[in-house]
Amino acid sequence: MSNPKIITIAANSNNPLTVNRLGYGTMRLTGPEIYGEPQNRPEALQILKQAIESGVNFIDTADYYGEDVTNRLIAEAIYPYPKDLVICTKVGGARKPDKSWVPFNKPENLRTSIENNLRTLKIDQVILVHFRAMGGAMNFGQSMEAMFKMQQEGKILHVGVSNVTREELETAMKMGEIATVENMYGHAQRTTHKAGHMESNGGEEVLDICEKNGIPLVPYFSLFLSMPKKDTRIAQIAKKYGVNEIQANIAWLLHKSPWILPIPGTSSLAHFQENMLAANIKLTEEDMQFLD
Repeated sequence: MSNPKIITIAANSNNPLTVNRLGYGTMRLTGPEIYGEPQNRPEALQILKQAIESGVNFIDTADYYGEDVTNRLIAEAIYPYPKDLVICTKVGGARKPDKSWVPFNKPENLRTSIENNLRTLKIDQVILVHFRAMGGAMNFGQSMEAMFKMQQEGKILHVGVSNVTREELETAMKMGEIATVENMYGHAQRTTHKAGHMESNGGEEVLDICEKNGIPLVPYFSLFLSMPKKDTRIAQIAKKYGVNEIQANIAWLLHKSPWILPIPGTSSLAHFQENMLAANIKLTEEDMQFLD
């Protein structure tokens, strides 16, 4: 199957961005429970430097990772940034000292978050930012209006959405250009998933809209493997090609659609290097039929 190495973000805009089709997600660079400083700070910085050296030019972050930990690590490791680097951040959420995740999605909250990202990343404009729908007392339309207003002001170049339903994505697309969608997606997690009070909207539910409109789908939690392992298909493909299951899962994402931009994250330099090798795995039509 075809496996193009690059993808274009906001292809129909005046400022299209072409990036290599295996990015890096920074969430795991924080401490336990995605909070606080990394347990191995030198290794975290080395991973970011190695990502750039490996050709990664799409890095996903958020000011509520840590909090503010990943943004500061990115700036420390690779500022001044390469000209072709796209740093994608998220707004719409926040953390409490008890490590809980809470909505932070009112227009004034979003502006505070954008200003914080500009400061900690040491940039004048956020190249790409996802509005993360986290539930709570959210007025989706008002939040998107605030995002597009900051785009008009020049604080944001491209607007994306995250954790959205099909209806929310269609609403956002009527309000302005949506550059990217970041939803949960992996072989083991394709549709909406509820865990306690948190709900993660799946990529399978919006992938056809993304493909039809040339909007890259950026999967989060893409490396989550089936627990308990009732589905052994990824394991069988991994064995066939002599790779691990995470590598096979990344390969599946790359082959599933040319509009998927995986961002596998890790706090291990060795695992980062393994993940990057997944781009070299060539799955056949028969493999994909078996996995689907």
